[in-house]
Amino acid sequence: MDLKERQPELPESNLSLAERLFLTLRGEIVEGRIPAGSKVSEPELARRFNASRGSLREALMRLESLGLLERRVNVGARVVDLTERGLLELYDVREALEGMACRLAALERTDEDLKALRKMLARHEQQEELQAGRAYFQPEGDFDFHFRIVQASGNDLLIDTLCNRLYYRVRMYRYQLGMASPRAKRAFNEHSHIIEAIEAGDGELAEILMRRHIRASRQNIEKKLR
Repeated sequence: MDLKERQPELPESNLSLAERLFLTLRGEIVEGRIPAGSKVSEPELARRFNASRGSLREALMRLESLGLLERRVNVGARVVDLTERGLLELYDVREALEGMACRLAALERTDEDLKALRKMLARHEQQEELQAGRAYFQPEGDFDFHFRIVQASGNDLLIDTLCNRLYYRVRMYRYQLGMASPRAKRAFNEHSHIIEAIEAGDGELAEILMRRHIRASRQNIEKKLR
């Protein structure tokens, strides 16, 4: 990370300094602007953002709780690496839990959920990169297909696990290795079929389709890692 560059401005808002630091650093790690595996120096970051050590440490602790940072003995804090083993572990958990979330979403769906999912998919379909078959970019949170499916499950433990504790690690892999892909149009069509199963209330089919979709996504990223 080049610390000689122009000092960045943190987002203006009513949020605390620690919260703004957390959001800024989370975005930079997910998008690769702070490279995977790189060492994180608290003094350098404090100078870069003109931030107190207390606020910075609070932000770094939150990043560590999301699995984006890890602390190693005699080394200090580092951004997690994008490794094949890490990918396999993460995507195995996703396949099982998101499959379950999809089945529950089919059973618990509301008209509002279905309308939001269709609206989101229509918005995705307008992307020029997707139409050209080059990439399928999904904004975070409510505009992310997987995030919305988990939210629609209505299961608080699944939501906490997938939308909080694992979400940004998954997004780091997807953003840096998976969004630009010849699978873009196929992935979009798979999303469409999953929504159709949820609309039909077919939890078994919805779970099968989601598990297959995540498995295919994992295989696509595996190829890039190798």
